[in-house]
Amino acid sequence: MIAIIRYPNIDPVLVHLGPVAVHWYGVAYLAGFLIAYGLLGRLSRSGWLRIGRDKVSDLISWLVLGVLVGGRLGWWIFYSTHPLNVSQWETWYEPIALWHGGMSFHGGLIGVILAVIVWARRAKAPFWNVADALALAAPVGLLFGRLANFINGELYGRPTEVGWAMIFPTDPLGVPRHPSQLYEAMLEGVLLLACLWMIKRWARRDGVIASAFVILYGVFRIAVEFAREPDPQLGYLAWGWVTMGQVLSLALALVGLAMLWSRRRTAAVR
Repeated sequence: MIAIIRYPNIDPVLVHLGPVAVHWYGVAYLAGFLIAYGLLGRLSRSGWLRIGRDKVSDLISWLVLGVLVGGRLGWWIFYSTHPLNVSQWETWYEPIALWHGGMSFHGGLIGVILAVIVWARRAKAPFWNVADALALAAPVGLLFGRLANFINGELYGRPTEVGWAMIFPTDPLGVPRHPSQLYEAMLEGVLLLACLWMIKRWARRDGVIASAFVILYGVFRIAVEFAREPDPQLGYLAWGWVTMGQVLSLALALVGLAMLWSRRRTAAVR
């Protein structure tokens, strides 16, 4: 008999405010952006982040836009089974209908990069220095997001016989599974945060921390995908174990390595 840990069954809705339901997932996004705002402000005051304190709030606004639009469009492009089949869309604006569910980290990252490029040019800010600061703040948001996934009982792991397996109420099969959301919270959140702040202590070139973020996230995500159930609409892409998340994360890690090589060769020492 497989030993399992009882799933806590936390209500995905934190609180009802009249007709409005405040979900843990929304609170996770809000908390992530608020902490990023505070952290960027602190880095700005210390002089490490070379933008004025008054520009931080404007930067956060662009980040919100990049995360939400990029995350939704990324999910639609990478994970939807009919991204170009307009006849199957529920609405004409389906690719950006956030309330229909479906967000992609990789799409959100692309959205953030594009948003910061535009913002940095408008604000005459050093792009790579800003990218490094955002990399230092991002793991906190990832941690909260994965914990919200766990509360929602979504993105659970593959069937397993490990002693800490859980049965998720949203699982139609009702079998013990890896709590892969918690694995991701620890890897993409806690461990990634610790690694980047250690790198900050010796990094002397702009872009090194951002490059390390991209590489480490890609590696951690590839690893955790071995315990995570693939998206049901896609399943495995090849060989019975390769997932879309692994393909995207491998590409991401390779881009990060190219970034690191480029920054170490061309970026001026601080």
